[in-house]
Amino acid sequence: MSPIGSSYSLLTAHCSQLVMRLFVAIDIADEVRDRIVRFMEGVEPFAPDARWVRPESLHVTLKFLGEQPDPAVEGIRQALAGVSGHAVEIHFSGYGFFPTAKSARVFWLGMEAGPQLAALAGAVDDATASMGIPKEERAFSPHLTLARATGRSGSPRWRKGDAPNRAFQRLQEKLAGLPAPEFGTMTAREFFLYRSELSPKGSKYTKLAQYALQ
Repeated sequence: MSPIGSSYSLLTAHCSQLVMRLFVAIDIADEVRDRIVRFMEGVEPFAPDARWVRPESLHVTLKFLGEQPDPAVEGIRQALAGVSGHAVEIHFSGYGFFPTAKSARVFWLGMEAGPQLAALAGAVDDATASMGIPKEERAFSPHLTLARATGRSGSPRWRKGDAPNRAFQRLQEKLAGLPAPEFGTMTAREFFLYRSELSPKGSKYTKLAQYALQ
């Protein structure tokens, strides 16, 4: 085989192994996002060592698909096109810590929604399972991660090694003296398939497909 032919074969083999980091999510309305960002800016000084998420990272995640090979993306697009769901009203308020307040690794913001949101997440889960993506093992529990303790997992589940810590103690003391935060209500009328690209400057998000809700 010629050097050119050999290089082409290597390039083809490399391209066939390309993967995309994908997730399915609902966008947050600008006015709600702005309130959340102002809240974060106000409380961030009380947990300066935590890793705070970037404003553009705030989404209502329905399903994290992980790294998927490039050839599978079109099949995932088509599978999601078959999802039938209704517009859903979401109210953003309150906060909490995973896995517990005393062993806090994750600071999160809460949301309330009717059964339509869980039904939509379930439909997305079913649709992507048809593409060989593992189904969720736990019930859908929507929240927005705002910050993670440095060097610790962002998983909401209890993990080996979790123990009482002071990562968010100052923040907890500050919030205890304030009324529960309210960020407003929005109606989601569509959801998206997103690509996430990691870089030293943070994640970059690209919409690959849009799906309307009834």
